[in-house]
Amino acid sequence: MSVILKIRKNGKLAGGVIALSLSIWILMEGANNSSLKDFFRGSSSNSVMTINGTKIQPKEFEIRAKEMETLMAVYNPQQKMDEAGRAQIREQVMQVMILDAVLGKQCDKLGITTTDEEKNELIYGANADQLVKRFSFQGQALFNNPETGAFDPARVKGIEKDLANPPKDANPQIYEKINEQFSAVKEYVVRMNRINKFNAIFTSSVYSPLYQSKKMLEDRNAIASIRLVKVPYSSIPDTKVTVTDDDLNNFIQKHKAMFEIDQPVRGIEFVSVDIVPSATDTASVLSFMADIKHDFASTKDNKNFVNSKSDDASFSEAFVNKKMLTTPYVDSIFAKSLDSIYGPYYENGFYKMTKVTERKTLPDSVKCRHILIKTKDKDKDMLDSAVAQTRIDSIVNAIKGGASFDTMVVKFSDDDGSKKDGGVYWWSLAQRQGLSKEFGDFVFDGHPGEKKTVHVSNPNYSGYHYIEILEHKNPSDAIKIATVTKILTPSETTSQDIFNKANEFAGKSANAADFDKNIKTFILEKKLSENIRINTFNINNIGASRELIRWLFEHKIGDISGAIEVEKQKYVIAKITSAQEKGTSGITSSNRPMLEQRVKDEMKAKQIIQNCQGKPNLEAIATATSQQVQQFDTIAVGNSLIPGLGYEPKVVGYAFYSGLQPNAVSPGIKGAGGVYFISVLNRRNNPEDPQFAQRVQEDRARQEGQLRNALGQMMQTLIPKMADIKYYPANF
Repeated sequence: MSVILKIRKNGKLAGGVIALSLSIWILMEGANNSSLKDFFRGSSSNSVMTINGTKIQPKEFEIRAKEMETLMAVYNPQQKMDEAGRAQIREQVMQVMILDAVLGKQCDKLGITTTDEEKNELIYGANADQLVKRFSFQGQALFNNPETGAFDPARVKGIEKDLANPPKDANPQIYEKINEQFSAVKEYVVRMNRINKFNAIFTSSVYSPLYQSKKMLEDRNAIASIRLVKVPYSSIPDTKVTVTDDDLNNFIQKHKAMFEIDQPVRGIEFVSVDIVPSATDTASVLSFMADIKHDFASTKDNKNFVNSKSDDASFSEAFVNKKMLTTPYVDSIFAKSLDSIYGPYYENGFYKMTKVTERKTLPDSVKCRHILIKTKDKDKDMLDSAVAQTRIDSIVNAIKGGASFDTMVVKFSDDDGSKKDGGVYWWSLAQRQGLSKEFGDFVFDGHPGEKKTVHVSNPNYSGYHYIEILEHKNPSDAIKIATVTKILTPSETTSQDIFNKANEFAGKSANAADFDKNIKTFILEKKLSENIRINTFNINNIGASRELIRWLFEHKIGDISGAIEVEKQKYVIAKITSAQEKGTSGITSSNRPMLEQRVKDEMKAKQIIQNCQGKPNLEAIATATSQQVQQFDTIAVGNSLIPGLGYEPKVVGYAFYSGLQPNAVSPGIKGAGGVYFISVLNRRNNPEDPQFAQRVQEDRARQEGQLRNALGQMMQTLIPKMADIKYYPANF
């Protein structure tokens, strides 16, 4: 369809945000949890990974990664496609491929397939997949009917026919790009269909018992009043408890679930040498700016001058006010006279010079109303130009003769978007560039009360507007500017010097002792990164670097890396400080502080409980521990967060424990903030809600909805743990 020919060559990709998260859940039968020992270099596998024995080849992984990049470009064009963005996409692809492989086998067992008829419906049917319906290129929804704005399945095959046989005068790059993107969408939609079916089958089985909702609502009506003494763990100095590695290991064994890891991880210490411009590089850019400043001030062809001299060619004819010009130098720029230059100044990685080329007073926003008679709508002829002009003239004459503007809008205007508002629009100065020039010039440069017929012709439509300016708001100083920008980057000489420094450090750091010594010699800063997973693409505190991750899983604790470039921004030299394989984690530098605190708290809790044994009441406990007796009158069984205490579910549990009689003193309760001794004053129920039965049904529906939504999150973590996955980072 000729709509493709209307897309500008250099337009930006736009569209909705792709719904990449798949709400899927699975119950694995006899999943094999074998260890991941084949990750090191020299493995006989040439795969990226194996999933339950199925090999994922590098080529297959890259195809899927490219597909995901394409989908992101279509549906989430704001996603940066730098190294960090690609690394994030590759992590997502790896997770999705695991789900595909595991759930695909389950679909095979259950006989869940996608028939040819279903494929046709997914792409070409009236109920096509949402990704097909929302497919767009450069902000234009290709499959929407231009008249109704709704998805038109007939346009899908029409566009595909055009893509297969583009006109001779068409831009082949645009056709190739659209074809590439839509092919990726079709592949993804068809492949995911049976997984979505599995998800629908499973989530449809979610059931929340009615009695559970009834019990929960009844519990919410239960209230208790209690008195308590809190003895903080901090009341016993840390010096009074001694923690050994055996104590820490015993804690780990008692709480294995907290320390289970489903894949190998590494920890490192590292230094980085940033790849940044030198003083010489700065001087070179400033010298360039000085050389062109006179010519910039004197030129009348600002557009060509800016576009030929700038690294960021962004010349614009738009007027801007102070609100629109987002730079800390806005006041200084607005203070310049016509054809004078502010700068050079440094901003966001660029040195800039800005010239004021025009100045006038313009409103911050305008209110206007209009009636539009179209002659063309994109590629479709609507009305002969002479007929349209005669029609708009008749409308104008009718209004001048007393006809209602609102009535004329509803009856004749071809702008459906403003009919319900009487043809009224508010436009800000920032939006002016998006308006047709003839329309924008009149409403901003005219005066309230003025009326005019203007003829407009642009790629979206052509026609005649009858416009009335209703209001101008906040008139203020506005200027046109021209800005020359030069990026400040390291020169080749600077980059080589930085590499030499990083390489020298690495060369002199043959072992851990040399590494630590040379940090001081080279005046560098030692940093840490923990829990680096074998299947990750981004490293905390470093960035995207598969090269470094490959190195980590090919070496052992104490090894020192060479200088590894990261995202063209820095060189990193790393020392491996910890290595954990799949299974129960041991003591590491990252978990030791938490372990020591937990074990100390347990030891202190035992001492506190022992010291309070035999105390007959709360007052005696408070006196013995130098604490106070506190009272809380609105403890709710359904709320473990106690105002003034924090999250203490055990205290709430004891408040409603039938075995704790009123006015008796509880045993010591080990909580998050200390040891609690409580006494229940009374337990009661609030009056029953007259809408209780309805509330039960509503709560049940809410719980079922929450459970369905939770399945996707649970799946993301459960399936990789239950599947037998081996990663081969050398092949990533």
